[in-house]
Amino acid sequence: MSTSITRVVSTLLSGQNATPCAITSVRCNHWFASVLSLKSSPPLRAEPKKKKKVDPRREIMARERLKKKLKKLERVPPEFIPIEDFITPAKCFDEMRVRSEPRLAFEESERRALLLKEWSRYKHAQHQAEMAAINGAVEAQRQALEELRLESKELYQAALAPDMGLLPFTHQGPSYTPPIQNYEAPEGKYNNITKVYTQ
Repeated sequence: MSTSITRVVSTLLSGQNATPCAITSVRCNHWFASVLSLKSSPPLRAEPKKKKKVDPRREIMARERLKKKLKKLERVPPEFIPIEDFITPAKCFDEMRVRSEPRLAFEESERRALLLKEWSRYKHAQHQAEMAAINGAVEAQRQALEELRLESKELYQAALAPDMGLLPFTHQGPSYTPPIQNYEAPEGKYNNITKVYTQ
């Protein structure tokens, strides 16, 4: 034992060019374990847990109790929670106005009334012009079809057939998510799966 300790000290002094004072300072420091001291690992005072012997009858009875609880939960109808986006908050039903309406001068109210009347006359004239243009186009189309029917029955039938290339439109649906069979979409409500039913 003493020869091994002296060998370690000699190798430290020769290899790292250290002094005995340096070794004693490291040895006396409480943060580092001394090189000359014996080291031992802490004892482990533990033992593996013993497996409890479970009675198979108790396991069967516990499973039966769980089955009964599941049956009771299936009998209880699911409670729906309303979606808050479709509920009008109570503060919107308050009829009291906090902000008062501004009072307009007589000249300003007259100007607004005349402007509204002028705008209504303009929109009425625009509507009448659009209806006249549509009626004229429909009447011209009817007369052209009558003349075409007198000329040729085949051309008349071809003119009545819908033109599929008039509005070219192609659409391809989603191909990455196939439809789920027997899926029932929720009608504005959903089940609260986090609720625990106790009876």
